[in-house]
Amino acid sequence: MRHHPPPPRLHAPAGLALLALALLLFGWLAADLLRHGPITRADAGISTWFHGHLHPLITQSLLAVTYLHSTAGVCLMALAAALFLAWRRQAQWLPALALAVPGGLLLNASVKQAFHRARPDLADPLLTLATYSFPSGHTAGATVWWGFFAVLLLSHQPRLAWRVAGVALAAVMISLTALSRVYLGVHYLSDVLAAIAEGCAWLALCFMAVGVMRRPATPSTPIEHHG
Repeated sequence: MRHHPPPPRLHAPAGLALLALALLLFGWLAADLLRHGPITRADAGISTWFHGHLHPLITQSLLAVTYLHSTAGVCLMALAAALFLAWRRQAQWLPALALAVPGGLLLNASVKQAFHRARPDLADPLLTLATYSFPSGHTAGATVWWGFFAVLLLSHQPRLAWRVAGVALAAVMISLTALSRVYLGVHYLSDVLAAIAEGCAWLALCFMAVGVMRRPATPSTPIEHHG
């Protein structure tokens, strides 16, 4: 009989700790943006520095990373994972995947509307976008997708080397996506940091929610009647 790993969930202490840390980081960055604090003041200079140090090979590589983690790219990767899980008869993972990836992308779009931050204004930009900047949608999408991928791998793979490699791959891909958005001049540093925090908080909520939904109900104690 094929062994099916249990669906993803975080125990309350770990989930709440991750959620609290991610929300604190996001709240700090959001407050810094609203108050034009030190991170926000440094944003423009960092973007200008990257724009002045472009290299064709790096540009092409980071363009590939950023296109891979577009909304369409992240959704296609999530769809491939959903089909794989359905083929393996592990449908118990699908609610977490649906909450984490499509839900995370919708959350990011809503948060962007709340802040209305304009994108970097650079001379001869590599890319131009008309949408808002804070937080980065590509980085948020990479965070929720690769975060889910890491949890899935950790639940399925017993070998330590593969577990470490999978987590490292997820961290590298999230970091490269964040770097690509700043390098290409379409986001500030605080945008991508806020997106990572947002994605981690959302993942914690998703995994805890799935755990609560799948928790068996406590049977009620029958009431004894004495004649």
